[in-house]
Amino acid sequence: MQKNNRLTINFFTRKHKVQSENRIVYCRITIDGERTDFSINREIKTNLWDNSRKRGKGFSSYVISLNKYLDQIYTGLHEAHRLLMAEDKVITPLAIKARFFGEDEGGKTLKQLIAYHNGTMHTSLRPGTRKNYHITERCINLFLKEEYGVEDIKLKKLNYRFMSDFEQYLRKYRPSTRTKCTNNGAMKHMERLKKMSRLAVRMEWLSKDPFENYKLHFVKAQREHLTKRELGLIEETSFTKQGVEKTKDVFLFSCYTGLSYIDVKTLSPDNLIKGIDGNDWLFTTRTKTDERLKIPLLPQARDIIKKYEGSSERKINNILLPVFSNQKVNFYLKEISKACGIRKRVTFHTARHTFATTVTLSNGVPIETVSKLLGHTKLSTTQIYARVLEHKIGEDMQNLIEHMQIKKAAEG
Repeated sequence: MQKNNRLTINFFTRKHKVQSENRIVYCRITIDGERTDFSINREIKTNLWDNSRKRGKGFSSYVISLNKYLDQIYTGLHEAHRLLMAEDKVITPLAIKARFFGEDEGGKTLKQLIAYHNGTMHTSLRPGTRKNYHITERCINLFLKEEYGVEDIKLKKLNYRFMSDFEQYLRKYRPSTRTKCTNNGAMKHMERLKKMSRLAVRMEWLSKDPFENYKLHFVKAQREHLTKRELGLIEETSFTKQGVEKTKDVFLFSCYTGLSYIDVKTLSPDNLIKGIDGNDWLFTTRTKTDERLKIPLLPQARDIIKKYEGSSERKINNILLPVFSNQKVNFYLKEISKACGIRKRVTFHTARHTFATTVTLSNGVPIETVSKLLGHTKLSTTQIYARVLEHKIGEDMQNLIEHMQIKKAAEG
């Protein structure tokens, strides 16, 4: 009779052989009544183990770390079981244990590492970041199949040549939805693979990091922004198509607040607060970094909010402004740019750069203040996003010249 290969995983504790108040934590793998136990090399005090939940109890940093480790083992063992089933291998507790520890047929594979990473890191990674890791996974799968003619590869076979081959593949990789990878796009994929390889080293699935001699090379990109004239052209242009007009308003709102697409999309009327100065402010949290944002509203931003006070979107969905999908917004922005005679490529993120340069820095707002408004944790990030314009540099130097002349006259 064929076995069901039903997997059960339990954690339990055993006493030390020597006298101790701590107990050793073990894992038990059971398949159709057959089982094997192994120590996970962790200990816990007797009164901190919840035998019904099979986890540590309490909220100490050690217990939280232990429970997270147990969850990782649980996920990894189930993944090992799934892979053995897919490979039509004989399923036993020892086979699952060997696959989990990389002790069967030469150790862990790249796909196992990716599955483990994406399976265990989903709680600590943001949705957008998780999506990017899945895109990288798709690129790796295609690379293995098209360039190496295999479905998977052992981790121990990863080396400098593999990394170099994968980089070259990325540079010529051309998805059906867009043009080929840019340099920085390829480097982001390599960066994600590098982070996963370092995880493999920490997990002792690899003896050394294959990226040890590989260097990432990012190119500093020019941050596109609208000039004062271009911003004025968009403001002065009205559109009969309702979707385009709404997108124009949301884009301009970002130009005058510095908020990213997702941060505008998640705003509700509750984010609108009277500030310490009695004026309207936006109190929100930046989705990308969880950094708190407190933004005093400029008149242009206030007018746009007022325009949609009675909108059906606000009444039904409790959103501050009507924001379409990112794809549709950028599609409408192309239509807006064409109608206004703006030749440069305009995306929603252009608004954030416009706020940093045309709206704030070029009007004398200190870069430290701009950094705070953008929700940056480092000033160097703001210097990349918000380049100081030439006329602003000239204006600052002219002020310095006048200051020095006044000082010289006073001394004379």
